[in-house]
Amino acid sequence: MNIMNTPISKYKLYPPLLSGASSSSSSNSTNSSSETEESPVSSQRFEVLDVKYQIHSIPVSGSHSYRSLAVLSGHIGSVSCLALCGEFILSASQGKDIIVWQQPDLRLFTKFGQGDGSVKALATVGNKVFTAHQDSRIRVWKVSRSSENVFKLVDTLPTTKDYLGKFMKQSNYVQTRRHHKRLWIEHADSISCLTVHNGLIYSGSWDKTLKVWKLSDLKCLESIKAHDDAINGLVACKGIVYSASADGKIKAWGKEGKNKHCLKGILEGNKDVSFNSVVVSDDGKWVYGGSSDGFVTGWEGNGNFDSWKLVSQTKAHQMAVLCLCLMGEFLCSGSADKSIGIWKREAFGKLCKFGVISGHEGPVKCLQACSNRIGGGFLLYSGSLDKSLRVWWVPRDSVEGEDNSTRLTPSTLNKSMISY
Repeated sequence: MNIMNTPISKYKLYPPLLSGASSSSSSNSTNSSSETEESPVSSQRFEVLDVKYQIHSIPVSGSHSYRSLAVLSGHIGSVSCLALCGEFILSASQGKDIIVWQQPDLRLFTKFGQGDGSVKALATVGNKVFTAHQDSRIRVWKVSRSSENVFKLVDTLPTTKDYLGKFMKQSNYVQTRRHHKRLWIEHADSISCLTVHNGLIYSGSWDKTLKVWKLSDLKCLESIKAHDDAINGLVACKGIVYSASADGKIKAWGKEGKNKHCLKGILEGNKDVSFNSVVVSDDGKWVYGGSSDGFVTGWEGNGNFDSWKLVSQTKAHQMAVLCLCLMGEFLCSGSADKSIGIWKREAFGKLCKFGVISGHEGPVKCLQACSNRIGGGFLLYSGSLDKSLRVWWVPRDSVEGEDNSTRLTPSTLNKSMISY
């Protein structure tokens, strides 16, 4: 079984392995990443369905417990990515469909998608949603309440205008593999990750490149040969973009004035691992990477990458860490072992185990957290290869003898306002 529904060469896994997985490393040519395509999902506009809340408390070590508020089903494929978009939570899948869930009542609001390749990544800014696909394209959607189709496709990257401005000039073509060339503005393989920061869109791909797009006119500004293997994760903070790769490195990229992006520093963890995810704290001081050997590795810095230092190496899971998310001082890790780890950042960046969430029947592929005014905790959304999206309530602290998770119920959730 391929735990991420992607070619095993893109992710390195270590024992214990899922059946059929291989830990060998490879920098395959771009034609090695084809996936089994499934039939497209037809758009279901404004379809509203009730969600049956499956509520149960899951005890963990210590006095902490976590309540599953809902199990949301509807995807025909593995849930691959999540994003918050105002009052909505968006979940996308390997089955090419994107489901919009209404908050705070967690109803299925609508579906959208073009069926042009599995959805690998989501990013939102303002009234726009960007979706990255297995077909190497980025699609741009506009969110509009005045339109019958609330999520309307408005463009595809690279744009036609960008193509027309470059396709005649031979110097704009780059060799992607033997006897095959593409324009430098095109990705040559699946786009695995997206992030939006400071008016720019960043896309990372299995073709090992990081591309920079201008948010205002959607023009491709740069293509950076960033890594020696597939790029699996991107995050940006305070003008610095971090890319996590199967080559075992997290690289930091930044601009000097109006110049192009340049390499600012390289963060490395254990030898011969693949970094599958990267997160950074709001102040830019702490960076954490999740890797194929089950470790979460942390670094501390102050903006000068000569002084960045390794501060923690935590064996978080028995199998690969596939995703990470941060909520204040809490770090959440999703793993191929089907569990979610909750960690609290202590002094000097060390991670202290706060709890474990179990319940998914497949590897946890994506996580998204948002704060909530009720009870001093936060909501955690998790997407899995079991095709479900689960919603959890995570308390920030625990009172002796009291189950904090009982503070939030479906009735109070429906009446509450979720703030972002």
